Amino acid sequence: MKKPVIGITLDSEDPGGYSNMPWYALRQNYADVITAAGGVPMPLPHEPELAETYGELLDGLVVTGGAFDVDPTMFGAANRHATVVTKDRRTEFEKSVTEAMLAKDKPVLGICGGQQLLHVILGGTLIQHIPDEVDSPLAHEQPNPRTEAGHDVDVKEGTLLHRIVGTTTLPVNSAHHQAAKDISENIVVNAWASDGVIEGIEDPRYKFCLGVQWHPEYLISDGDRKIFDAFIKEAQNPND
Repeated sequence: MKKPVIGITLDSEDPGGYSNMPWYALRQNYADVITAAGGVPMPLPHEPELAETYGELLDGLVVTGGAFDVDPTMFGAANRHATVVTKDRRTEFEKSVTEAMLAKDKPVLGICGGQQLLHVILGGTLIQHIPDEVDSPLAHEQPNPRTEAGHDVDVKEGTLLHRIVGTTTLPVNSAHHQAAKDISENIVVNAWASDGVIEGIEDPRYKFCLGVQWHPEYLISDGDRKIFDAFIKEAQNPND
């Protein structure tokens, strides 16, 4: 059986460090988990005009995280928190390619910042800085290594996420200062942290449209592996 081709969105960096020219970046474990689950990883340069072409070529899409934020104007915010940092071309591309994939009902998995962008695309808004909007928040930017859990999440029964992981509690790693806030009629919240922060979303209008606030590519739990296995299975057998 043909292996599904999975697009992975890249991060972008200004000149300096690796190169004196602008450069793309991707942690290797994003590609590793896709390969291990039976997919063919394809990193995607930020070319918004190619979004429709990618939508035709790809069998699935992973929207990755990064140390930046969605522009608050995208979800109608009147103010911009001082901590917000944007990468406008990256976000423009990720929005375009995500919409192209959803229009074709091809599987989309949003991870951390990718979950936040997916939330906005589906009509939701974002908390711009958790410490300013959540009472007694957990350490969502965990001080311990990302290869370890930072906290647990509660998974809602009957959701796509619950059917995939088969449990109502998951240990997760955490590396974010923003989070999903208001939901639209299209969004189902499938996971929460104990402080009330939304940790997972999905849209049942699509066969596989899932966002998780943590980083399952580190495979710190069996549930993380199951997420990628289910994603690749759907990309490989879209009509099942």
